[in-house]
Amino acid sequence: MNNTKTDEREISTCRSALEGLRNGVPNEASVKMLGCHQPQVESRFHELLSQAIVPATLRSSGMLVSGGFGSGKSHLLTYLEHQALSKGFVCSRISISKETPLYHLDKVFKSAIDYGRMPDRTGQLMGEIKARLEKSPAYARFFDWANSEHNGLHPLFPATLKVHEMASDPDHLRAIISFWSGEKPKVSVIKNSLRETGHWPHYSFKAPKAKELPPQRLRFATELIKGAGYKGWVVLLDEIELVGSYTLPQRAKSYAELARWLGKIEGEEYPGLVVVGTVTDDFVPAILGDVGKKDRHNAAHRLRSRGEDAVAAMAETGMRILERETIPLTSPTDEDVHVTIEKLRDIYSTAYEWESPQIEGKAGKIGDQGRMRYTVRAAINEWDLLRLYPDYRPETVVTPFQPTYEEIRELEKETKDGGDEAETR
Repeated sequence: MNNTKTDEREISTCRSALEGLRNGVPNEASVKMLGCHQPQVESRFHELLSQAIVPATLRSSGMLVSGGFGSGKSHLLTYLEHQALSKGFVCSRISISKETPLYHLDKVFKSAIDYGRMPDRTGQLMGEIKARLEKSPAYARFFDWANSEHNGLHPLFPATLKVHEMASDPDHLRAIISFWSGEKPKVSVIKNSLRETGHWPHYSFKAPKAKELPPQRLRFATELIKGAGYKGWVVLLDEIELVGSYTLPQRAKSYAELARWLGKIEGEEYPGLVVVGTVTDDFVPAILGDVGKKDRHNAAHRLRSRGEDAVAAMAETGMRILERETIPLTSPTDEDVHVTIEKLRDIYSTAYEWESPQIEGKAGKIGDQGRMRYTVRAAINEWDLLRLYPDYRPETVVTPFQPTYEEIRELEKETKDGGDEAETR
């Protein structure tokens, strides 16, 4: 009886893995079963995790990985996510998109909170963090840091911690969780809670300007995560190439924000934050180079023409990282492809209780670009057809996908701050 249950679970897991691979979106099951064949990236990632837990490390750290469409970037990020969780880090995986534009720190931050995963819990990130704080030995150190004079934070942040400790009104506590999660602060609610508990004289403050909050919120959240007992925060930024579809000013600001996330901005400290981003390997020539949109010459100039010299310097740093510091994915060898296809054959055989025939797998066999995604999907399609139609002899024809970088019309209107004051009712 127990063996039957185990077999059913295994069959279900294998079918789940195949379904993700059929759709070209590797899921948790498929990544665990197939593993990863990028030793350089893996090694660098574990170095970054080790550095993040060293108290003397002041900045965030990160890396960019490049590869063609279908070369395994999403598979790699899923693998790194499991590695980070297994090491005791909170992990957030974000796809850059119209809704999560890289040039808008607040929106990317909120998405990182919304999609945050913990090693030991499955609830909403900040709600679970709040529940862990009082039991965490690291909370006292975090509280002292948040209340120190030289942390660079607006007094609103330590005030929210005091409300978290003292308030009993559920509405007040929800306001704190909402602010920690990236929403606008309900300053009047926080002030009222401090007055009710007698702590307003120690935390009196004026409402902060909205533009001041995003970098401080990122620093505070990273320290809050560590204060709850986790090793740090890993943020995975997928599909950075979508930046190529933004307008020129938005692309320029995106390069600046990329430099911030990767810990390359002097004077900004995010210890415990590790960031990994992926980008297509044709992005630099198509967007930064002299043949494409020529952002290497135009982006910073556009920002300086608007009087944003500091942001322009950050953008130049971000573009330099894209040009010089990106780690290319290693192309699979014949042996890599053979091992993957054999693992996949075992998965398929288990999923359908059918002996899958061997399929020759060589690097570059499917499609002129030799991408692993094409090889994997071609093998699954062939087994599907042979299982359903045993006498049929399928032949796979691949049309390679070529990404474009046409500007998105909906993004033509630039995002602007909605006013100086951050207070909402």
